[in-house]
Amino acid sequence: MEPIKITIFQAYIFWENIDNNLKNLSTRLAALREKTDLIILPEMFNTGFTNNVEKCAEKPNGKTMRWMFAMAQQFDCVIAGSLIIEEDGKYYNRFIWMSADGSYVKYDKRHLFGLGGEHEFYTAGDSRVVVNLKGWKVSPMICYDLRFPVWSRNQQGAYDLLIYIASWPDKRSAHWRALLPARAIENQAFVIGVNRVGHDGNEIYYSGGSMCIGPNGDVVYYKPEDEDLYTFTLSPKDLLAVRERFPFLKDADNFTITP
Repeated sequence: MEPIKITIFQAYIFWENIDNNLKNLSTRLAALREKTDLIILPEMFNTGFTNNVEKCAEKPNGKTMRWMFAMAQQFDCVIAGSLIIEEDGKYYNRFIWMSADGSYVKYDKRHLFGLGGEHEFYTAGDSRVVVNLKGWKVSPMICYDLRFPVWSRNQQGAYDLLIYIASWPDKRSAHWRALLPARAIENQAFVIGVNRVGHDGNEIYYSGGSMCIGPNGDVVYYKPEDEDLYTFTLSPKDLLAVRERFPFLKDADNFTITP
């Protein structure tokens, strides 16, 4: 494992306007002046969280994925975020992990937000995903997944970094602030949560609160309110020191998750 540089973009998102969002993201990312290994964007970064799938969905390798490839090439890094994908007549809230060579890994959101009717429009994923970044094992998750610790349990040290991208409303921000540190501590991993800011088309307000929490519960980064583009470095030494001093993962229960 090597140290990795991660850039979080806590973005304002224009409601159901792909072109404006990609333009804004491109403009803001142009301000990056240091090399980064990974850029993380919020859930549905190109539309905002919406069930208007017929208007906002794209096919695989559509406009937004081509934009992601262009950004990954430009900055020679991985760029990650979710968008609405239509495939074989089904719609997915899909996390895309786009590499600079054009290859990508996908994760379809497992837990669909019933309170917001997401399950009525989208198909849930049934597989966890782990990708490699400079020796780090990285597990991507999406928003509501955060409430379900069994799904993100770090069995047998499956991952080193857990990422949640989100459209998490301000009115439940206390839950966000509590659950992200809990996931880091119980799984002895770095946890990153990337949220959006601003109001959406349903007048729901998002106050950001993007953060990175270390495996011992320490705060690496936290930003409430306002757009923010921020780069920081994670060291494998900090992760391994916690796991060696407190070898809790080896005492965890073994279990199987069914689809």
